[in-house]
Amino acid sequence: MKNLQHALQSGNWRSLLACFLYFDTGFTVWVLYGPLAPFIGKDVAMTAAQQGFLVAVPVLAAAILRVTLGNLYQSTNGRRIALVGVLLSALPTIVLPLWPAAPTYTLLLVLGVFLGMGGASFAVALPMAGSSYPPKVQGLVLGLAAAGNIGAVLDGFLFPRVATVLGWQMATAAALPLLAIAGLAVFAWAEDRGEKTGSTLRATGSFIATLAGLIVLVLAVKAGVFGTGKTGLLLLPVLGAIGAIALLPARYRSVLAERDTWVIMLIYSITFGGFVGMSSYVTLLLTNLYQMPKLEAGLFMSLLAFLGAMVRPLGGYLADRVTGVRALVVLLAVISAADLLFAAWMPPLSGGIAILVCLYLAFGLGNGSTFQLVPHRWKGKTGLLSGVVGAAGGIGGFYLPVVMGIAKESTGSYQMGFATFGALSACACLAVVALRAQWLVWAAPGAPVAAPAATASIGRTATAGD
Repeated sequence: MKNLQHALQSGNWRSLLACFLYFDTGFTVWVLYGPLAPFIGKDVAMTAAQQGFLVAVPVLAAAILRVTLGNLYQSTNGRRIALVGVLLSALPTIVLPLWPAAPTYTLLLVLGVFLGMGGASFAVALPMAGSSYPPKVQGLVLGLAAAGNIGAVLDGFLFPRVATVLGWQMATAAALPLLAIAGLAVFAWAEDRGEKTGSTLRATGSFIATLAGLIVLVLAVKAGVFGTGKTGLLLLPVLGAIGAIALLPARYRSVLAERDTWVIMLIYSITFGGFVGMSSYVTLLLTNLYQMPKLEAGLFMSLLAFLGAMVRPLGGYLADRVTGVRALVVLLAVISAADLLFAAWMPPLSGGIAILVCLYLAFGLGNGSTFQLVPHRWKGKTGLLSGVVGAAGGIGGFYLPVVMGIAKESTGSYQMGFATFGALSACACLAVVALRAQWLVWAAPGAPVAAPAATASIGRTATAGD
């Protein structure tokens, strides 16, 4: 306890609290469609794949927006960006309660892009929280800030109950007081000590272009511009990511030429992607697979999200002690084993809940462990890397509900969905094992922050040119 108190006192704890509240309420808004999906399905006709797409759009929007929002953070005070983010993410919670009738599927998709602004807060909240703390406690501090994942608990606990009494459209307005509290905390307490470089005007233009481009892409996929059925769904993250990356300055794009960037992105697409993707879809999973009542499914979603969010700081603390590298080898193996077990067994309700609990614990610990590595490997670029790596996490979170929906619609079972993510987790685990010796050179707290000597030549060239 004394160690925790000393760590918090080594920086600006009020700013850390403001960042936590900003991300917490942003996360609440971000996955709003998940627990409300069974209610929305009663008013808006959707196939299983369309339901998966609906809950995945905010996840994808956050993933892509994190790239240009992280770029904007590199040139602009994070406090201002956070206040704008709160306002934009509030739009759906204002529009839906005021809409005179049941909204169309198209409107829900467009508003889903704005819900993604809540998840994009990650690219600002984490680097701003860590900017006033020393390197030795970055894992703990970033874990505490990112424990805003607990916002998902409110989704499953609060919104289905309000929807039962007042209707799901009015239920979305329950997020407004939470957003107001976060906005006030950011305005009063947030402090950004991060190093700023680059053009604010250009970064702002890139962000606006990304937001508008996402709306166009989502509507194009819905209209079948990129092919009918599953093709457009699977292409959407790729097209969105290419567009966002193209808008980045060349000196920032250079990090994508480094091997380590891609490995960390793969890992986070599994840990955070699993957390947010499953949080978006688990209500549908429980109601479809086990015929669980909607309110009970929402409660289980809350409990699972609570577990994953609460252990994230512990994952950061653990990584500060043993390094994120060692922690991730074990955690990725656990995630892979749990996914593959679910696929092979397709367990009854009690077994399914037990496996989901194991998954969420591993997701939360893995999230904290992954981001402990970022400040050590990319000092001075934590805002950008938070955006890029966070985008990978969001893309993983997009594909999970989409693939689950496609698997259910195509085969009548979720087996192929769980098997796919189990195999992907196994690949990520093997990658960390292969790189373990090289990463331990820089991953330990207090180690010099530089590209490891053994990094692939393309990575060394890109780093030298920064």
